[in-house]
Amino acid sequence: MGKIPVRFVYLTSIAADIFRQPRFHGSWDPSVTAPMQVITGEDGCPVFEVTVEIDDSLAGAELRWGVILDAPWRTNLWGIATEIGDPGSADRYRSFRLQPPGGCAPQEERYHLTHCRRLGAQKRFWRGAAPGGQFSVWAPNARLVELVFGKFGRRRDEQGGYIADDGSGSEGPALPMTRDREGVWHTDPSAPELADFRRLDHRLYMFRITKDDGQVAYRTDLYSRCQVGKGRVNPEGRPYTGRFTELDGSVSCSVIIDPDTVTRRFSEPDWPESEFMPAEEFWRDEYDRSRPLPMRVEDLVLYELHVGSLGFGEGRPGNFGDALAFLDHLVDLGVNAIELLPVAQFEGDEGWGYGTSHYLAMEFTAGGRDQLKHLVKACHQRGIAVILDVVYNHYKQERADRAQWMYDTNAHDRNIYYWYEGSPRDYPDPTGGYIDNDSTGYAPRYDEEMVRKLFISSAVSLVTEFHIDGLRVDQTTSMHAYNWLHADGRKVGRANQFGQKVLRELSRTLRMVNPNVILIAEDHSEWYQVTEDVEQGGLGFDAAWYAQFYHHLVGDAANRGVQDARLIREAGYGDDRPLAMDYLAGALAYSGHKKVVYHESHDEAGNARGTHRTLVTAVNGAPLVGETRRFAEARCRFAFGLTMLSAGTPMFLMGEEVGATRDLLYNRVAEGKVDFVGERAGAGARMFFYYRDMIKLRLERKALRSRELEILSTDRERRLVSFLRWHGPDALLVVATLSNRPLGDVVLDHPRLGDADWKEIFNSDAAFYGGDGGGNRGATLRSERGRLRLTVPANGIVVFVRASAPP
Repeated sequence: MGKIPVRFVYLTSIAADIFRQPRFHGSWDPSVTAPMQVITGEDGCPVFEVTVEIDDSLAGAELRWGVILDAPWRTNLWGIATEIGDPGSADRYRSFRLQPPGGCAPQEERYHLTHCRRLGAQKRFWRGAAPGGQFSVWAPNARLVELVFGKFGRRRDEQGGYIADDGSGSEGPALPMTRDREGVWHTDPSAPELADFRRLDHRLYMFRITKDDGQVAYRTDLYSRCQVGKGRVNPEGRPYTGRFTELDGSVSCSVIIDPDTVTRRFSEPDWPESEFMPAEEFWRDEYDRSRPLPMRVEDLVLYELHVGSLGFGEGRPGNFGDALAFLDHLVDLGVNAIELLPVAQFEGDEGWGYGTSHYLAMEFTAGGRDQLKHLVKACHQRGIAVILDVVYNHYKQERADRAQWMYDTNAHDRNIYYWYEGSPRDYPDPTGGYIDNDSTGYAPRYDEEMVRKLFISSAVSLVTEFHIDGLRVDQTTSMHAYNWLHADGRKVGRANQFGQKVLRELSRTLRMVNPNVILIAEDHSEWYQVTEDVEQGGLGFDAAWYAQFYHHLVGDAANRGVQDARLIREAGYGDDRPLAMDYLAGALAYSGHKKVVYHESHDEAGNARGTHRTLVTAVNGAPLVGETRRFAEARCRFAFGLTMLSAGTPMFLMGEEVGATRDLLYNRVAEGKVDFVGERAGAGARMFFYYRDMIKLRLERKALRSRELEILSTDRERRLVSFLRWHGPDALLVVATLSNRPLGDVVLDHPRLGDADWKEIFNSDAAFYGGDGGGNRGATLRSERGRLRLTVPANGIVVFVRASAPP
């Protein structure tokens, strides 16, 4: 019996040196593991390899393999994060068919944990110390792929940044590329034009693709680290004679970027930048030990921030420089985490960012990738974690020409980045085979591993290269539950199964490279598996958005007919109608089930039909003057207070803290800008102080950062709810009402109150916040046999601490 040598290679494509002691495991001999050699690959990243001899009696058989790794936080980690292609299985292994002997070189099998440095424009270390360049692109349907460079003037007034369909805008000869067995095309390592990566840095490029039907098309690099262009112009393939600053970055040229360097200064006078420093040196002073970052999702107070809505009075979309200048405001406010709306490259120049086109490039209008790194570092130095919205449920809203749409073919059923069912012949309209998922645009092709790896690689890049602390994944429900056929609305269960698969692979891979990464799902399914560990069959998220909390607390007019309390909206009519406080109590009780709670988000601040900023909703649009404004602010204090005092992770939207009233619209961002400095010093001062003090209370009390909450009572007529919050001996009592008049004779009767002293430590009606100063004036009240009598101010909240409990 002979032996057949097979070489197995595990490539991380991550520059960080994370894993130790790699061991090979093969299904044909499960009792044996073989140590793997650790080398530095041509991409400069750790690679593990081993050659194993397999009995030739197994020639032709399908065999399985994998790798076992150690990490600083865990040993015996199964290194295959990718699941097999069976939609009903979460098994993870690589399979291959053993070839009969006879070749000159051993059969080779490879696994890429990520594609961060596999695809796109990358450094390659195959010519000694000085790295060269290599370009790689997945285009399995293409007849031919070539690399072309774009023209770019160094001055802002010079033309460039775009290659038209006739080739104008390009410079130099096209470089041929060669296809491998996975449909990935690579440039020739010996090409003299690519010998020195330093000479390639910041050059513009595109791929010229000859599609399967012979049509020639120019395509951007979907693994691009930068898309040049700060405007809205889409030449639609025609010759372009304008400046790069006017181009829409989603259709402009891709830019070669060195991922191992960062601009030395936050702001450069022009582009391209000229002064760089090694990334390792840049991150060296990232943290301040006196201002530790929150490490658990329960410890976060999230401030939802849209960068483009900053820069009040500048006459342009906000950028990372504006965000950096805004940090002092956030430090004064006391938040310990910001949730940035998407900043990956998106269409246009001032939208919210949910029309992502390039997942590894940062929005050029906002300042690009290095300025985002400066912002993240500045946040960390101030003890502020950065959670970033990412969009993996759809691509840019319009046809993603030059990006995902028809990348290497004109056949719908071969459209590599989009899910398509059957053949175009099956439908009167050939677009009928695409999948809708209740988000803008057709669903991605989640059953293709290369598509899933695009999303996963972008996420890993954000965590490892940008030091992002966590991700908020947009509309996960669209990925695992909402998929249906465009032609007739039939559910496509297989698409849902693969949507679950990509979410499991995402969370699993991220936990492999950083176990402390915080993962939040915008998920509206209430499926408990969303926040279960992937090892128990869940999707692996730490928390999920809880929209029902918003609907009960504030209310969305578009949801009429649904059983929602809509308390702030109903109270805003100004009468004494009973309110469904029991509905809110149910949401409060459920908030401890790994939920992110909010009373206002970007979607519910004027963008969704019937919604407005909470201050406006609180009086149903009445002029905010005199007593009307006082009532509106009191109800807003009620809404924010219950968000902060809930058992969920609290989040609120930028501008609330100064009483913003302008609608926030995704396509009219400039209209929603707020003068934070002016409002904070003027009409918004009292609201700012209230938000600051409530946040401080939340972060100082362990009971308020626990998941423990028990409802004591509700009263629809008196518009009242009371509940307990606790952690160990630390116990807090919260009593809140939306009554238009003070309640001076509230009696709570519940055995959990016991015989104890309760000291009032917070009152939302304090005169300092613009209230009447009602309440219990900081008194210590005694409960006997579970019975406690107290006063609650109009539209107010009072918080008591059990006097014997430590802080």
